Amino acid sequence: MAVTVAVVRQQLASLAHFGGSHKDQVERYRTILDDILSSSGEELVDNLKIFIEAIVNENVTLVISRQVLTDVSSRLLLLPDEISKAVSHYTLDKVQPRVISFEEQVASIRQHLADIYERNQNWREAANVLVGIPLETGQKQYTVDYKLETYLKIARLYLEDDDPVQAEAFINRASLLQAESKNEQLQIYYKVCYARVLDYRRKFIEAAQRYNELSYRSIIHEDERMTALRNALICTILASAGQQRSRMLATLFKDERCQQLPAYSILEKMYLDRIIRRSELQEFEALLQPHQKACTIDGLGSTILDRAVIEHNLLSASKLYNNITFEELGALLEIPPTKGEKIASQMITEGRMNGYIDQIDSIVHFETREILPTWDKQIQSLCYQVNQIIEKIAQTQPDWIAKAMENQLVH
Repeated sequence: MAVTVAVVRQQLASLAHFGGSHKDQVERYRTILDDILSSSGEELVDNLKIFIEAIVNENVTLVISRQVLTDVSSRLLLLPDEISKAVSHYTLDKVQPRVISFEEQVASIRQHLADIYERNQNWREAANVLVGIPLETGQKQYTVDYKLETYLKIARLYLEDDDPVQAEAFINRASLLQAESKNEQLQIYYKVCYARVLDYRRKFIEAAQRYNELSYRSIIHEDERMTALRNALICTILASAGQQRSRMLATLFKDERCQQLPAYSILEKMYLDRIIRRSELQEFEALLQPHQKACTIDGLGSTILDRAVIEHNLLSASKLYNNITFEELGALLEIPPTKGEKIASQMITEGRMNGYIDQIDSIVHFETREILPTWDKQIQSLCYQVNQIIEKIAQTQPDWIAKAMENQLVH
């Protein structure tokens, strides 16, 4: 017999007057649900809506309603996305007046609905559906891991939708819970999400530190560790010039794994205080994500990368020259002289570069460098270059190197 709307209404009306035990009533509802699920298309949607309206009615005992609605929520997973989405929204609307009575079922339906939106890359809708789960205010006591995982999922979805402000709000909620969780996978998930939020919020040096930490975690797959290391390198290069970035550059430069990364040549030049030309950045630019290609708010029209490289080149120039005219500075940095002056002024004011500006003569004076630290850096750079030459010789003439090393040991 075809399961029509009329048939379903009749079966439900008959069951409403059935005086059996709770167990018997639940079984009868399940039988009707199985019959409904054998239909398809619009008829399936209409029949499910009638069924849901009946089971959440106040005339049905709450114990029965909860059990049957749990069955419905699990069956929604097996339906096509469009049908499941329509029925899920209808169910949430119908239970809203009594949502406190169905918290567990509503949470399950919202998680499923979020998965549908995520599959279709509707990131914001997916996040908003999950936000509707009353993790802190409801009567149901959710586990720490469930709350932590849900907050992290919401944060990740907002990031996918390019909304780092909302993402940070939910990462902050997760941070209050992560210390209580013993789940190592969730701890890693939290650290990844937190690093990504810092990255999106342009807190690049903090993001780099957290990405670098992740790159050493053995629980993470090798490929993902290298991705974390690459992200650490990218964020370090994009960070504002200063002591923190210098320390991070040193950490990464000494990490042999970085030599496998495509951006290593830029890392090397930054660490060794060499001037970086605009033409050398093409390969690195290809590694950037859309949010990392944005313009800064300095009013000069610079991208984040432009600004970072200009600041680096300014610091490098300060170690090469005692002073430089605005005109020469602009030519060196490949930017207009006025822009070079403004950035130099800002770096000096913020204490990220030592020096002063002579507006009358249009000259930037760099503070006299201490001789010993400068020599140390130059010797370090020379040793590094000699080491590179030896490595290249070893690759082409291994026998000669072996003999030379042997002679050294003898003498």
